[in-house]
Amino acid sequence: MTTIKDIAEHAGVSFKTVSRVINGVPTVSRELSERVRASIATLNYVPNQSARRLRGSASTVAFVYDNPNSHYVVELQEGIIGACRQRNFEVMIHPGCGDAAADRRDVENLARRADVGGLILTPPLSEDDSFVRRLVAAGIDLVRIVSGIPSPDPAIPTVHVNDRQAAFELVAHLLALGHERIAFLEGDAVHRSTLERRKGYEQALRRYRRPVDRSLIVPGEYTFSSGAERLESLLAKGPDVSAIVACNDEIAAGVLFATRCAGLEIPRDLSIVGFEDSPFSRQSWPRLSTARQSNRELGAQAASLLVGQIAHSPDREKPPCSVGITPEVVLRESTAAPGASTAAK
Repeated sequence: MTTIKDIAEHAGVSFKTVSRVINGVPTVSRELSERVRASIATLNYVPNQSARRLRGSASTVAFVYDNPNSHYVVELQEGIIGACRQRNFEVMIHPGCGDAAADRRDVENLARRADVGGLILTPPLSEDDSFVRRLVAAGIDLVRIVSGIPSPDPAIPTVHVNDRQAAFELVAHLLALGHERIAFLEGDAVHRSTLERRKGYEQALRRYRRPVDRSLIVPGEYTFSSGAERLESLLAKGPDVSAIVACNDEIAAGVLFATRCAGLEIPRDLSIVGFEDSPFSRQSWPRLSTARQSNRELGAQAASLLVGQIAHSPDREKPPCSVGITPEVVLRESTAAPGASTAAK
């Protein structure tokens, strides 16, 4: 039985070019299309679903995620769908199950069997370098969203978020206000954003000649309850802790809730900053200073990169392989100089 590989070898083109010609992707040049169709006729190739291995129609992409933060997922989804609609691409939503090994198997099966032209991968799967390289080696078009600059592998299409720089700027703001003992509440260790934000925290302390006290770096999860639960142990480390950098707004909101229960006044007794500019940061009181990360922009950028990869023809200029985004620091009422009066309500 003639396969697409046979057609590609006979026509002297790539497997992906044959895939695009059969799927009717309009970006393939006339010369290449005619060469492929001539080879199809010569070899008497008859496409069928099992032999083609084309992952179905090239006009559908899959958004793959495993994240309990509904705000993050919904905003990413909105950005992806908006960008795909502009190019007449459909979006398949594929949530993970929380089991890393099972999720990897599901994604590999999705890429091979489903009606999908490419994948948008989010953490933590997108930050599993060996898994991503295995998908790329199998000829699967994908774009991954990761924390960190530079991109983990410049050859793999990536949207990378400079969490380290944003965390650096948040800590620099607290130091400028006069805070000396600044704690850092981590998120889940499986997410690279936790490491990158912690590195930014440490770099700011070193840059401004402050010691890095490991006892003030407290592990935990990216959840409201994790933030609330860690406040008590943190305050036990000493009353001189005057500011907290939380790894996301949900953690920060949990800390803010627990400080109220402890009878503390924000920001007079404790300044708090978060990360992401989620609804938690705007709906709490006082409102949280944070680093604004546009998840819609992340999704739109990832979708644009992926569509560009899928539609790319070998005789045209290769589309950009990566895009960098740095969250913007947003200052609100949850931060002030130590002992400052609470902002008027």
